Amino acid sequence: MKAIRLGLLPRIIIAIALGIGLGLVVPDGVTRLFLTFNAIFSQFLGFAIPLIILALVAEAIGSIGHSAGKMLLLTVAIAYGSTVFSGYLAYFTGDAIFPHLIEPGKVEQLQSAGEALTPYFTVEMPPVMGVMTALVLAFILGLGIAHLESKALKHVIVDLKDIISGVIEKVIIPLLPLYIFGIFLEMASSGKVAGVLVVFIKIIGVIFALHILLLLLQFTVAGVITKKNPLSLLGNMLPAYFTALGTASSAATIPVTLAQTKKNGVSDAVASFTVPLCATIHLAGSTSKIFAFAFAIVLTQGLSVSAVQWVGFIFMLGITM
Repeated sequence: MKAIRLGLLPRIIIAIALGIGLGLVVPDGVTRLFLTFNAIFSQFLGFAIPLIILALVAEAIGSIGHSAGKMLLLTVAIAYGSTVFSGYLAYFTGDAIFPHLIEPGKVEQLQSAGEALTPYFTVEMPPVMGVMTALVLAFILGLGIAHLESKALKHVIVDLKDIISGVIEKVIIPLLPLYIFGIFLEMASSGKVAGVLVVFIKIIGVIFALHILLLLLQFTVAGVITKKNPLSLLGNMLPAYFTALGTASSAATIPVTLAQTKKNGVSDAVASFTVPLCATIHLAGSTSKIFAFAFAIVLTQGLSVSAVQWVGFIFMLGITM
């Protein structure tokens, strides 16, 4: 019999369920063991993120920047504008709704529930550079490769991208469910998980509705421009959305997205250019989701973040996306 291969999403769901269930019965020593893994894995993620940005962004710009020209700039501008718009949509929605979903006394309840456990030890892994430094360096190297047509530097960047992609596929993704398991194991053992789930199930419902609204807005704009039925266009893209849900990967969904985009009447040249590019830079849904969770976490933790800080966060999140 063939081995059953679970996608990332089912593994994460299983990890959450096991973390909640086992957190109520396992000894504190076992929980601290997983907290130790989480502390080390978190340090590794912090070390890897700037390298991921540098390798992937520089390689992408170097590969398509020179040949795409004005079309590249226009696509990037539209993608960034759409991404920032989704961030602001999430901001105004969260500001209007989230304070009513998160009870004022919930913060104190979550913070005081149970005795906080600590890892046995951790290993410091300072990143070689900051995120913004990595981003700026990636743009400089990518544009330099495209302008100078440097084959030697391009080969180095491509090799670096392959190495980082291997780290993502072979290390980060496989260990991610275990990391999430440890998070929920600690919350369950300290008695915080019930309060957290009650809060975030409501938040997830709002985010789901927000995603539907965002899709309707985007396809309405597309329908007006192309003079086609937006609901028909959106319906043709459903196979791509379900593929993305099952694989949790925009890149893995590219073949399906490309086929369905052509069924919507987009020319082969435009579809072949924009679909792979926008699979990595037009992440409006992820932006709204990340911002909404960040906003909710700020409220649950009682942190003070000004509107000006949120504005800067949205613009920077759009660049990061």
